[in-house]
Amino acid sequence: MKAVVNFARIFVGVLFIFSGLVKLNDPVGFSFKLQDYFAASVLNLPFLVPYALALAVFIVIFEVLLGVNLLLGYLKKFTSWSILLMIIFFTFLTFYSAYFNKVTDCGCFGDAIPLTPWESFYKDVVLSVLILIIFFNQKYIQPIFNPNSHKWIFFAAFIGCLGLAYHVLMHLPVVDFRAYKEGVNIQEAMRVPEGAPEAIYDYHWKFKVDGEEKIYTTQGSYPPIDGEFVEVETEMVAEGYVPPIHDFALEINGKDLTGEILNEPKVLIVSAYNLSKTERKGWAKIKPVLQQAQEKGYKVIALSASGAAEYQEINKDFQLNLDFYFADETTIKTIVRSNPGLVLLHEGTIKQKLHWNDAQKIALD
Repeated sequence: MKAVVNFARIFVGVLFIFSGLVKLNDPVGFSFKLQDYFAASVLNLPFLVPYALALAVFIVIFEVLLGVNLLLGYLKKFTSWSILLMIIFFTFLTFYSAYFNKVTDCGCFGDAIPLTPWESFYKDVVLSVLILIIFFNQKYIQPIFNPNSHKWIFFAAFIGCLGLAYHVLMHLPVVDFRAYKEGVNIQEAMRVPEGAPEAIYDYHWKFKVDGEEKIYTTQGSYPPIDGEFVEVETEMVAEGYVPPIHDFALEINGKDLTGEILNEPKVLIVSAYNLSKTERKGWAKIKPVLQQAQEKGYKVIALSASGAAEYQEINKDFQLNLDFYFADETTIKTIVRSNPGLVLLHEGTIKQKLHWNDAQKIALD
């Protein structure tokens, strides 16, 4: 039993640290995932949405520290209770999400390892078993260092987590796991390879036959049924190939200008997914960069999911003359985690992404 407990302790501790650090690398992204869970259609906790970022930072730091404590054998009772309550809550959450198809990616490992809702649930079930073994056999958990050093290791881990959180919030994630990372050509990442598998759907046709409703299933063809057609429902049974980037589209007044922008030799994009939530001091900081880019022949545009009135307000308040292109809010959030942020494109290839705090580091040709 001692060997089993030690295995469970190491496995769970390392996984908690890894999971926490991956999300701590991108707490803004994790806060977006929490907002999905707080939505009225999921947990119906809209009052928590304004606190999503603070909660995201707290949760991931707490997760890392629990993993550290478990490996050290520090604060055994508190740590065992904490990881047990945490896994109970997240197992319920992932089951609820999977069963009712509420959130398609739990965000357990951020963008580093995307998991489907059911994969997340099964992962939590395995963790629950290991955590229960640890919880009921705490006597086998022995310190791996001098107990007097534990509080200092814990303190150092806490300070390290705070430092990392501050760095990525004031700049951008240290490691970019998203499809829009630097060096990616957006057009190439949107292409579907020849011969790639296509999605397979079942079509459930409902007919009224001899006064009784019956359902006939095909994979596309209209069934040769002698009866009155009522309705048809589709169900995806196998997902086809989905390119890494499949949601990138730029519009002005409903006109798709994606190809035009991606074929421009030099483009500087100011991304601001929601202008009502944008950091206004960021616009003042990036304004000189926008002027430099225009002088060097760059096409300078803005990207937002907000409305025309907010576009005009930003242009007026900061004395800008930006053309605002409309794009999906989730897409803009995925491209860069800063509001506003800067994206440098050369013929559709992402050359640089910057938080507005780092605007002066832009490399204009």
